[in-house]
Amino acid sequence: MAVKKRTRRAKYITLYSPFLMKETKHELIGEPIETERGRHQWARCTRSRHSQLINLDAIEAEADKSKAVVHISREDARRYSPKEEYSIGDVIFHAVWDDVGIVRSKEVTSNGGKAIIVHFEKNNEKRLIENLIIK
Repeated sequence: MAVKKRTRRAKYITLYSPFLMKETKHELIGEPIETERGRHQWARCTRSRHSQLINLDAIEAEADKSKAVVHISREDARRYSPKEEYSIGDVIFHAVWDDVGIVRSKEVTSNGGKAIIVHFEKNNEKRLIENLIIK
């Protein structure tokens, strides 16, 4: 008996692309993030490759999808420091990469430390140290 391999199909949505200044097809990236303002997910334009954070609940509720785009900027974000602790859904700014991202999940590293998984606008998903204690 052959085992069927389950493949994940990409989900696409049509959104306004600010770089191309027209509506284009966007691929939904990763899994939705539950926040107090609804479910958020990254969407990447298939033509310009630019990613933008969208509010899935707003898309389902509104006919005008432009209101669903969640605008995040470095002014609204917390500056990343490995010594600080973050929550899922926090928006952070990484100064070295000059990139803004949202905390998707948290995990414990192999040596017992703490890490966060952050999906950045330019650098995709990265694992960063949090709550680092230097003895």
